[in-house]
Amino acid sequence: MKVVVQRVSEAQVSVNDETVGRIGMGLLIFVGIAQADTEEDADYLTQKVTQMRIFEDKDGKMNLSSFDVQAEILVVSQFTLYGDFRKGRRPSFDKAADPQKGEDLYNYFVSGLRGQNIKVETGTFRAMMDVSLVNAGPVTLILESLEK
Repeated sequence: MKVVVQRVSEAQVSVNDETVGRIGMGLLIFVGIAQADTEEDADYLTQKVTQMRIFEDKDGKMNLSSFDVQAEILVVSQFTLYGDFRKGRRPSFDKAADPQKGEDLYNYFVSGLRGQNIKVETGTFRAMMDVSLVNAGPVTLILESLEK
C-alpha cells in the first residue's frame, strides 16, 4: 500500500457536486492499493499515520501526533498512485489491485483508523471525485508498506 499524507487546515471531497466528506484540521490521506497488499500492510500504515509526529508543538517543532491534537482524517482512494510510466507516455496500472480487492483493503484501512477513536471521513470508492484542501505547512509525506 502507498499513502500520500497531507497535513491540512481543512479538506473536502465531492462527488457530482455533492460533498461526501469534510474535515477541519488534520490529515488528508490518498490511498493506493497494490495487487500484493494484505491486511498486514493496512495495519502497518494505520499505526504509522496515526502515530506520525507531524503537528507542531508550542515551540513550533513537529512533535505531536494526530492523537495529541485531536486531528481529523479524510481518506480518499487513489489507484493512480500505482501508475507506471516506465514504458511510453500513458501510465500502466498493472501493479494496482483489482477493484474488489482495492475496495476491501480501503474499507479495512478506514475501519482501522476509526478504531483508533479518530474522526474519519471518506471519499467514494471508484467515483470521480473533486478534492479541495488547504495544505498546512505545506507538509506532504509519502509512505509505503513495503518499507516496513
